[in-house]
Amino acid sequence: MKNPRAVIPATMGSLLLCACVGAPELRSTAIALPDRYTDEALSNVSMVTGQNAASQWWEEFNSPELDATVAAALAGNRSLAAAQASLKEAQELIAASRGARLPSAELAASGGRQKYGAAFLGSNASAFPPFTAYSIGVNVSYVLDYAGGVRSGIAQRQALADVRDSALEAARLALIGNVVLQAFEIAAAREQIRTVEGIVAEDRHNADLVEKALRAGSVARVDLLTAQSQLAQDQTLLPPLRQSLSAARHAMAVLVGQAPGGWAPPDFDLASFAPPANVPLVLPSELARRRPDIRADEARVRAAAAAIGLATANLYPQLKLSGSLSEQAITVSTLFGQGSAAFSLLGNITAPLFNGGRLRAERRASIAAGQAALAQYEETVLSAFGQIADVLTSLEHDAEQIAAEEQALAAAESSLALTRDSYSAGNVGVLQALDAERTAQRARMGVVRARAKRLADTAELMVGLGGEASAAR
Repeated sequence: MKNPRAVIPATMGSLLLCACVGAPELRSTAIALPDRYTDEALSNVSMVTGQNAASQWWEEFNSPELDATVAAALAGNRSLAAAQASLKEAQELIAASRGARLPSAELAASGGRQKYGAAFLGSNASAFPPFTAYSIGVNVSYVLDYAGGVRSGIAQRQALADVRDSALEAARLALIGNVVLQAFEIAAAREQIRTVEGIVAEDRHNADLVEKALRAGSVARVDLLTAQSQLAQDQTLLPPLRQSLSAARHAMAVLVGQAPGGWAPPDFDLASFAPPANVPLVLPSELARRRPDIRADEARVRAAAAAIGLATANLYPQLKLSGSLSEQAITVSTLFGQGSAAFSLLGNITAPLFNGGRLRAERRASIAAGQAALAQYEETVLSAFGQIADVLTSLEHDAEQIAAEEQALAAAESSLALTRDSYSAGNVGVLQALDAERTAQRARMGVVRARAKRLADTAELMVGLGGEASAAR
């Protein structure tokens, strides 16, 4: 940890401090962090480093319909409700475990017939016939936690609660991200359907024109068959797109906790979404404290360290103090009377003597589990860096793709206009006109897909940076 640019000077320092009593064997490998996520130049993506993301990052897309759908999902999603209940369970288990640090007291009351044996009383046995005895009092016990077993158990429960807390944040972040992506999917599918429907309408118009030209004797029948074939081929594009739209709408209904038959999402429009002009980008050194999946693995390391402390405490003697204060009498009416008070104070020690090496093996197993959790934590950090690098370069290439697709569309539409004029003048045949239309069709669809992908990648970047969950911290 001597490298000041190592990933975890603050994060892993706290983990090792937690583990130092019971698990000095846990040590993190230093992960050197560069100043940026990728060594590739990003000239087409506008990033603002060091600026926090908006607390509700999805509002950056400027869509009131999307804002309302996200709010409905946060209120009705069942997976999020399950994660909230799991966190509540873990918090209550912490409260239960903390009680072990305090003395426990129990009210005890009894009544029944007793008789002492002759072997115990000897010649006096006849003087003690069977009798009824009553007792009521308080029993108190306390475990001396000098080896830290109780403290380690509490620390383990706290760490496991932190895991569920981070899991809740991750579920919330994933839910919002999925809602946003499904909204983009709906919008993209609707835009592609409109585009193909426009193309099909043009195909019908072309087929009608060719049919009229055939009646006039200016074209061959093969030209009409070619135009009709193009119409049929373009019509086959609509059913898959409509199915994609239906599937996205159904998925959105499930995300908001509704049955698809009883709820319908808004008709999102791709043109209404405006990607943020500047996307806030945190430094790599900040990412570990923002992402819930990283914080969850960090908490798992703390839980593993506490488990080692618990296994270590089991190697030492256990000390327990107990005492009781009670009232005892042979009749109920004489309870609490003079001379009925009784007390006891005991100390109990148990120490492992022989267990076939089980306790030390369990401690070694806990250490190995801790090392595995630590390695998984480091892997999660590295994977997060890789994910952000991928999305950043994808956004860079998205900008290039959009520019290329728009340029291709402009050229295709110009070529189509010229070809149609030439076809009307009889200078080119129907095959050339249809080929120009196919080129324009591909260009229109390419622009729609490129714009939808840029929106999706922008949302993925915001989710990958920790999104709203981390910005609120």
